[in-house]
Amino acid sequence: MFSNLSDWPDDGWGATLPVDFTGQIVYYVGPTPAKPGRPIGSAGPTTSGRMDAYTPRMLDQGLKGMIGKGYRTPEVVEAMKKHNAVYFAATGGAAALIAKTIKTYEVIAYPDLGAEAIAKMTVEDLPAIVVIDSEGRNYYEEGQKQYTRL
Repeated sequence: MFSNLSDWPDDGWGATLPVDFTGQIVYYVGPTPAKPGRPIGSAGPTTSGRMDAYTPRMLDQGLKGMIGKGYRTPEVVEAMKKHNAVYFAATGGAAALIAKTIKTYEVIAYPDLGAEAIAKMTVEDLPAIVVIDSEGRNYYEEGQKQYTRL
């Protein structure tokens, strides 16, 4: 486990990430503290765009999907297409419901960041939908077109 951000080698974009993202899905979440007997507190999605500067690098290293809310940059969508990855949207405001789907929660990197640490979770039936597929179809944009006045 990496104990803090200073453990991540600072040699530019070629540095190895502190976790193996190969074949994994990242959930952009800032959880609240767990109640007794639960692995996690409320666990609603955070705005994914805050991670867009890092996402192509994570995809280069094997990430297959992301869960969050909000739009992604064209650069992220292109990287998703290149790596056959998908982006799921989870409903903001449903943090208590989503928390019930998280069965395990273990911090694996940057524990000094608290709620922003990297954690490994096991989830079951997390309510999310594909909003950008591996071919770059963006259902945020397509959905808005239905309601755009000409």
